[in-house]
Amino acid sequence: MASRLSTDAFDFYVSLGVDRSYDAVAQKYGISKRAVTKFATREAWQRRVEEIERKARATTDAKALETLEDMKLRHLRSLRVIQGKALEVLRNMSLRTAMDAVRALDLAIKQERLIHGEPSERTALSLEEVVRDEHRRWIQDQGISSPSHATAVREEGENTNAEAPPAQ
Repeated sequence: MASRLSTDAFDFYVSLGVDRSYDAVAQKYGISKRAVTKFATREAWQRRVEEIERKARATTDAKALETLEDMKLRHLRSLRVIQGKALEVLRNMSLRTAMDAVRALDLAIKQERLIHGEPSERTALSLEEVVRDEHRRWIQDQGISSPSHATAVREEGENTNAEAPPAQ
């Protein structure tokens, strides 16, 4: 039976893709699944398929990386041209009429930073800003309208030994 299976059986098996099965090969060549399994084991079909898929992934990954790198280089070249033209305009124009050049230069710099993985604008909050915002939110949740009101409420509670209202 193995003589009825030739190297093109492996090619057929590989071409099945996600629907790959020994049953499909057996049906195509008119032999039993058991015969295909024996032949596939002897010829190391599973190992060969894994190797083919690994090489295909590596090739695809390399092409995708090359495409991304080409795109980044193209964009960087374009941005450098824009930066050069913007700087040239800035040198030759008065300060009032140079705002278009400033905007172009700013845009080109931001885009270049993005391509290099750097932030184009400040987006992080400082610890001080976070604490201030949380404090402001806490005061609003407690129904306190102003800092002086908060002080008066606190002092009143201290004078009467009253407990503070529970947090909501």
